[in-house]
Amino acid sequence: MSILVRKKQNKSNILEIPRHVAIIMDGNARWAKSRKLPIRVGHKFGSDNLIKVAKNCIELGVKYLSVYAFSTENWNRPKDEVDYIVNLLKEYLNQEQQQLMDNGVKLIVSGNMNKLNQETIDKINQVQKITHNNSKIILNIAFSYGARQEIVDAIKKIGLAIEQNKIKFNEINEDLISKNLYFSELPDPDLLIRTAGELRVSNFLLWQIAYTEFYFTKTFWPDFDKKELQKAINSFNQRERRYGKR
Repeated sequence: MSILVRKKQNKSNILEIPRHVAIIMDGNARWAKSRKLPIRVGHKFGSDNLIKVAKNCIELGVKYLSVYAFSTENWNRPKDEVDYIVNLLKEYLNQEQQQLMDNGVKLIVSGNMNKLNQETIDKINQVQKITHNNSKIILNIAFSYGARQEIVDAIKKIGLAIEQNKIKFNEINEDLISKNLYFSELPDPDLLIRTAGELRVSNFLLWQIAYTEFYFTKTFWPDFDKKELQKAINSFNQRERRYGKR
């Protein structure tokens, strides 16, 4: 039996499914430590869980799913852990490519790719091209991503356009900045979920989450399943989004 509830403010009594869900996938290492397993096992289970959650989102009607897989700050972790996570991304793309196609998932990877090796970059580009026409859901994997860097990069692109006389200074506005972020085709998230109990956004989508609803759960990411996703959507349906209005 579904545990989804109806939105209190919705007079038609129809459940509102967030169009765009963003998830900070936290807790892989703590999940592994709690089971006396190597940290890399936690990362592997976390990676395997992503396609399951993407399928759950498709079933519920979510159209966009953005996940925080690896931040710019994560490069400062021990080298063996970093190397494993980077290799895990390539392995994930190799193993799940057919699953992405079978389930109609369009994949995009957003972030600063400068530190990735060419083989990984080529694989990212290949899977993005292969899945480009899929339309059931867009899965945005934020890898080597930092929101502050994204905003800096957007400002640099705008500054270059001004320098080249393509736009004028007084044409800079919120819409122009949004269009120069990594993937402007994505709408702002309706719901941001963070797993594993931390109560912060950790430099994720800072520009885009101005009016996003937040949901925090103590569940570690490898254990985050459809039931936990439904709980988050239930919570979302108890909110009244006023966007600064009364």
